[in-house]
Amino acid sequence: MEQPIIIYEDNHIIVALKPQNMPSCEDESKDLSLLTALKEMIKERDNKPGNVYLGLVHRLDRPTGGVMVFAKTSKAAGRLSEQMKSGDFEKTYYAVLVGVLEKKEQRLLNYLKKNPINNMVYVCGQTVEGAKRAELHYQVAEEKNGLSLVKIKLYTGRSHQIRVQMSNLGYAVYGDMRYGGENAVKGNLALWATSLSFTHPVTKERLCFKAEPPKELSPWKIFDTSVTLTPTL
Repeated sequence: MEQPIIIYEDNHIIVALKPQNMPSCEDESKDLSLLTALKEMIKERDNKPGNVYLGLVHRLDRPTGGVMVFAKTSKAAGRLSEQMKSGDFEKTYYAVLVGVLEKKEQRLLNYLKKNPINNMVYVCGQTVEGAKRAELHYQVAEEKNGLSLVKIKLYTGRSHQIRVQMSNLGYAVYGDMRYGGENAVKGNLALWATSLSFTHPVTKERLCFKAEPPKELSPWKIFDTSVTLTPTL
């Protein structure tokens, strides 16, 4: 087993890089998940008997890669989960969209509902039963070859949120055959969790971890993903 890439670790948390197309946690595919890989790594490295505790605080969709944090104690898991609920977690993504966006910066608010039968998420009205508020802010960083690199800040963490909201706007995420519709372009899904900021559950220090998308892969390699963008909205 290839060892997971650890960005940061102490006695309370572990921040790691999730490869694209690897599950965050075990699913029906039974493929190796990042959670399981980290547990196995800690067990072997620290020579721990029995099961290793590692709390899943948040998820990334299987095709999405990037930064994730896990809790090494139940106390840390509880406190990080509270931060998730209160909005103290700051999550920023890079996405490559098909097309050139008319508005270069915008805050999007939609209501989404998931169909558990086909695992698809749809934009719906606010009054629809089961509708969940979904909010994000995007900013165009670069445009090349009819594609747009955008930086996205999530204010809510809904399933498939970025892919659905951007598709609803008329711009598919590159490689998204599920929600891309007539704008779909085949390839590796160009969606990457590039930064994660939160308050340490024990020291209370504000932490921020960043990781750039894989520059050797298309379509990331045609863009400069090292640019730092500050939303003006």
